[in-house]
Amino acid sequence: MKEFSLKGKVAIITGASRGIGEAIAFAYSALGADCVLASRKEELLKETAAKIESQTGKKPLVIATHVAKSDQLAYLVNATLETFGQIDILVNNAATNPVFGPSLDCDEAAWGKIMDVNLKGPFFLTKLVSEEMKKRGYGKVVNLASVAGYRVMPGLGIYSISKAGVIMMTKVLAFELGSFGIRVNAIAPGLVKTKFSQALWSDDDILKEALKFQPLQRLLEPPDIVGAAIFLALPISDAITGQVFTVDGGRNLV
Repeated sequence: MKEFSLKGKVAIITGASRGIGEAIAFAYSALGADCVLASRKEELLKETAAKIESQTGKKPLVIATHVAKSDQLAYLVNATLETFGQIDILVNNAATNPVFGPSLDCDEAAWGKIMDVNLKGPFFLTKLVSEEMKKRGYGKVVNLASVAGYRVMPGLGIYSISKAGVIMMTKVLAFELGSFGIRVNAIAPGLVKTKFSQALWSDDDILKEALKFQPLQRLLEPPDIVGAAIFLALPISDAITGQVFTVDGGRNLV
């Protein structure tokens, strides 16, 4: 059953200190992977790493990283290679959204921050990681997009634009990297109960509207996203690339 194991694999997971990134890091570690946890706040990463080690026996490597800063991305990749000697899986999960409201009310600074973290960072981290993957003729990149990337979400216009970019980036890089044995796919979650989205699910009116046409009448949680992330990292998905897996409780059906 080696197709259902990540033993011997090394995974970098950004935005790994909490929420979806933390849940993926737990799952990969439980399946035997050596995980590298990256996010801006080192203390939160250390707390997550300690929990993972206590529950899975695997000790993740912690590297504080701001994904919008190219020098920190280079350090993340180099430190991973120095420690583990390889990179098999990259999960681009880190994201930000400091604004809510009409898109044209967004100022240039907020626009830049959203695009730098949500799109530029994942692109250039993938570029760095892919150079190592090319040498070994194998690799998996899993991008966290959003249903907001292909469906207009009121108040989330700039975030939506950035995630639409992630979806197209996934397809472009899948096309360009496939001949090197590198698979690039994305997961598009719906509304998930995390600190990142708290402003949405903690508002009863917004939550009611979000669930109004969702067949599975419940708020999603980080473990709901983990199944797709596991599948896309395992050898059983080696024939799949350039795809976007929607995990939204069926909301996109309407």
